[in-house]
Parts: sequence; structure tokens; C-alpha cells
Amino acid sequence: MTFLAQKDIEEKEIVPGYRAKFVHSDNMTLGYWDVDPGAELPEHSHPHEQIANVLEGRFELTVDGEPRVLEPGMVAVIPGGVPHSGRAITACRLLDAFHPAREDYK
Repeated sequence: MTFLAQKDIEEKEIVPGYRAKFVHSDNMTLGYWDVDPGAELPEHSHPHEQIANVLEGRFELTVDGEPRVLEPGMVAVIPGGVPHSGRAITACRLLDAFHPAREDYK
């Protein structure tokens, strides 16, 4: 069993304007993101299932060519291998869950 405080986790900037603190278990990864207003997330895909949660702000998420504006309390389920991209309309706090664990984020 592991207990962590987010304040003690090293922050990583994955792409410009997207900073995250990652928590890893054997089978999944959580990413706590702080995103700058207007920051673009280029289209990409990965084999991991992803559940994207908007905690604060407004975020435009495009999944498989379909854009949606997400606000606090909204969740998107993205299957592995599906192309997706995003843009922060305002400053955002996001929480992403990935399965299996993201080795590239360790």
C-alpha cells in the first residue's frame, strides 16, 4: 500500500502548457494536469484506455474527429488506439486515468 501527497510529486511538462503529476500502480496511471489557457494538445493515440475528467475550466476534446466542449463534472471515455486531441479554452485542471499503466510517464 502506498500513500502520496500530490504536493510531493514531481511535476512534468509533457507538451507546452500541459503540466502533470503522475501516480502509478502496477496496472494504471493517474495524471493530475494543470493546463494553460489556449494550450493545444496535438492529435495522438496510444494503446491505453483513457478516462478524461474535467475538474476545473473548459476544455475542447476531439475524439476520433468529433469535438466536444467539456466542463467540470464531464467525463470522456477514450478507447485505446483512438486518435484524440485537445485545447484548453480556459485554464484547466484535468484528471486522466490510463489502463494499463503509462510506462512513458514514469
